Amino acid sequence: MSSSTVITNIAALVTNDPSLGDRSPLGLVRDAAVVIEGDRVVWTGESSKAPATDNRVDAEGRAVLPGFVDSHSHLLFAGDRTEEFNARMSGRPYSAGGIRTTVAATRAASDAELEASLTRYLAEALRQGTTTFETKSGYGLTTAHESRALRVAARHTDEVTFLGAHIVAPELADDPAAYVDLVTGEMLDACAPHARWIDVFCEKGAFDGDQARAILTAGKAKGLHPRIHANQLSYGPGVQLAVELDAASADHCTHLTDADVDALANSRTVATLLPGAEFSTRAQWPDARRLVDAGATVALSTDCNPGSSFTSSVPFCIALAVRDMGMTPDEAVWSATAGGAAALRRDDVGRLVPGAYADLTLLDAPSHVHLAYRPGVPLVAGVWRRGVRKV
Repeated sequence: MSSSTVITNIAALVTNDPSLGDRSPLGLVRDAAVVIEGDRVVWTGESSKAPATDNRVDAEGRAVLPGFVDSHSHLLFAGDRTEEFNARMSGRPYSAGGIRTTVAATRAASDAELEASLTRYLAEALRQGTTTFETKSGYGLTTAHESRALRVAARHTDEVTFLGAHIVAPELADDPAAYVDLVTGEMLDACAPHARWIDVFCEKGAFDGDQARAILTAGKAKGLHPRIHANQLSYGPGVQLAVELDAASADHCTHLTDADVDALANSRTVATLLPGAEFSTRAQWPDARRLVDAGATVALSTDCNPGSSFTSSVPFCIALAVRDMGMTPDEAVWSATAGGAAALRRDDVGRLVPGAYADLTLLDAPSHVHLAYRPGVPLVAGVWRRGVRKV
């Protein structure tokens, strides 16, 4: 039988269960404790009522919250784009074409180099409190390169996304229809066994609405569930297509019409906001307040990628969302935990309730509000993933 551990003397515990504590969406419990047995949470509540356990950890009056759920990242790549970033910060606008630079570097990398890069960024994210992450292919754009990226990713996470439709492969730039045929045919056949999700960059310079529908529909027929890069650089059909196809999430959502907001609010599709991209491209911020007030489910994620958002820090994205996107600290923390879980259609992560995975982040602060209140400060003092302390 597995041993049990109580983490006690928690000043503020975010459970994301509104039936607990202050009855808010965060289910905030003061002077709290969490009991872990094996890889699961078995009890949460006030410290004075905690059951006896084999082991005890003293949180020393600090805050505990669910591990962050980073539901949108691009970690299967080689190289970086320092020069592009430097030029963009000197006045050159961002466009989707920069992806080709990373495609060349990724194709040239060995399997071992690709995996070493992935594990480096995963360790970096874990140190900052991320315990669940999704990651995508999309920097190979051939059947062999896309399938190997997914095989590598599947060794490290269950949340693997096939993004062969990131951009049209350079060698088929003059024949996008042929590339869509490849993505929906041979490439999908090779990649589907290694992925849970299928994604497409629905944007001018990438794939239009009809192409995106064909790609996502083909993926669904192979058992992959849709997600979509939608409405990042301009108004477009991405959000409406996401809702039509019951996509788990529409990601970016920077340029939304009232009809787009209404569609999201009246669907299961999560609006995943990625403020690192706006920060790194000096683009317009997504209006999180508008989405929250309309009743849409909102997630916050890093979009970690070498071109437009080279950050693995969910705390940084929380601070941006509060400062520049109209979210309250409570809303931002919920969106980075329970919201991310909703974007992955998971109920076993993003919450600290009996039966959920014991994925916890201990802050060197008395409140989760410090994540926005003290931006840029390394506040993560401990991380448990599936019941094992990792940090």
